[in-house]
Amino acid sequence: MELDMESLVEATSGAVGALVSTTVLYPLDTCKTKYQAENRAHHHQKYRNISDVFWEAISKGQVLSLYQGLGTKNLQSFISQFIYFYGYSFFKRLYLRESRSKSIGTAANLLIAAAAGACTAIVTQPLDTAASRMQTSDFGKSKGLWESLSEGSWSDAFDGLGISLLLTTNPSIQYTVFDQLKLRMLKGNIRKETDDASPREALSAFSAFVLGAVSKCIATCLTYPAIRCKVMIQSAKSDENDDVKTQPRSRRTVSGTVYSVWENEGISGFFKGLQAQMLKTVLTSALLLMIKEKIAKTTWVLMIALRRFLLTTRPKIKSS
Repeated sequence: MELDMESLVEATSGAVGALVSTTVLYPLDTCKTKYQAENRAHHHQKYRNISDVFWEAISKGQVLSLYQGLGTKNLQSFISQFIYFYGYSFFKRLYLRESRSKSIGTAANLLIAAAAGACTAIVTQPLDTAASRMQTSDFGKSKGLWESLSEGSWSDAFDGLGISLLLTTNPSIQYTVFDQLKLRMLKGNIRKETDDASPREALSAFSAFVLGAVSKCIATCLTYPAIRCKVMIQSAKSDENDDVKTQPRSRRTVSGTVYSVWENEGISGFFKGLQAQMLKTVLTSALLLMIKEKIAKTTWVLMIALRRFLLTTRPKIKSS
């Protein structure tokens, strides 16, 4: 009971944190994604920087289009974070129980996080692909979820799955760094819990924000070239992008995308939009983990109170 409840608390709080952070920062995410998806030679580029995407939406009177695909993105974020945090918490606690250890090493933590991330990527890949197609569509021309997934064959809905599996190293690095920093920060305050009903230790909102930003910054720098290739593979066909239009979606392979970036933009192209990615992902992760920390503590107390209530009312129900 304790194991499942702890995992459920982690999953619920993580999913709610993802929902809030995704909604708040979605316009920035749309601008970043459209900027990353463009692959042209430098003298033919439509967007010189991320702000050009924002001003295009304003000039066309399509400011609300900065939210195109928000519903799908929120659904994908909620499901993915719920699965990830549940799997991560479940396997971590299972490992500690079976190994009879009081702490988990870095190698084991990375392995557990990668396994949870891989399961998440496989389950939510179609939603991730649809959200990317909606975001990279021309402003005002975004399609719905089902229509976006119906553009090609069913296998096209899993475009970029290989890179998504590779990118499981991103949250692995992020949450490993976060957990290790959190553990050290709370080391002087953590007491040995002998009562399973005791609420767990939690970081302050500011501390969780800072640690979340630092951990995500490290992970993003290491995995960014793969992130940009994934966005390009999943991007929608644009009427204004002839390079993409002439290339069928089924031929958007990893090797073809890497070659295209190298040919049109050089080695610096693999890091195009890094600043925007850093800004978006750091803020998203920091907000997510900050909200998760506060919600998790409250949720834990509420679930303990609910369990006690059920235990006290059960004898009364039986006697009646």
